[in-house]
Amino acid sequence: MIHPREEYSSTYLIPYQEFFDKGYRAIIFDIDNTLVPHGAPADDRSRKLCRHLKDMGFSLCLLSNNHSRRVEPFAKELGTLYIASAAKPTKKGYLRAAELLHVDADQILFVGDQILTDIIGANRVGYYSILVAPIQKKEEIQIVLKRFLERIYLFFYRRSKKYKGDHPDRKRYEDNIPEEYR
Repeated sequence: MIHPREEYSSTYLIPYQEFFDKGYRAIIFDIDNTLVPHGAPADDRSRKLCRHLKDMGFSLCLLSNNHSRRVEPFAKELGTLYIASAAKPTKKGYLRAAELLHVDADQILFVGDQILTDIIGANRVGYYSILVAPIQKKEEIQIVLKRFLERIYLFFYRRSKKYKGDHPDRKRYEDNIPEEYR
């Protein structure tokens, strides 16, 4: 399955309490362009979100294709578990994250900004996948090429009966951030 279960304009607009009430107990996040702009360190916004989610009762893990030198300090700053060099969309990193979190697949939310890595991988292992709009438009060439394919797919998917989301406004990302995370 290629499509996400839901789509939101921002990681910070997802109704996490509703998911907790439905029995989800862990969240796995991609880092770059999901929590912060590509290559940026953890910021106040991501720290507030992680603190809020932990207080709610969620266990958190970061799953990234980046190397440990990028992911480890980021995870330490947020106080989360992490897996670096995950080789998304292969199953290995996703399954390892579930082991670290000590939860079953049907209790895990996965949040990411790319269909061809994040969402496909999460769907392959049975996680509830949530696509978010990328934070930053400027990206490396290989990601730009993937985004082109994703835009074509999303055009048709958003018009289908399977679509569930808030029809993200990807042009004004900062306008989509709730006040408590600014």
